[in-house]
Amino acid sequence: MSAQNSAGIQTLLDAEREAQKIVQQAREYRTKRVKDAKTEAQKEIEDYRKQKEEEFKKFEAEHSSGNKKAEEEANKEAEVKLEEIKKLGGEKGDKVVEDLLHAVVNVQAEVPDKIASKA
Repeated sequence: MSAQNSAGIQTLLDAEREAQKIVQQAREYRTKRVKDAKTEAQKEIEDYRKQKEEEFKKFEAEHSSGNKKAEEEANKEAEVKLEEIKKLGGEKGDKVVEDLLHAVVNVQAEVPDKIASKA
């Protein structure tokens, strides 16, 4: 009986070792799968981020062109107005300066109505 028990115990020990190997392999496999999944997820995230950046750049380019056109039009309008002001300044500038000097030099003092009515 003792040889039979010894052989049975040895068989159980061998089975336990084999089970431990299988469990260890399963853990390693699971760890590898988790790492692979994490790497794949990072790649997908990076691809998605690049795609969205490209979409944003395209959107920005489409909508900023309208702003550039509006800016160019505003600059053209401002140039036209500046030319008008310069032209008027050239034509009537002497008259304006003369009127200003006349108003400063020839002061006519008048008592305001509110003060005059109190007196």
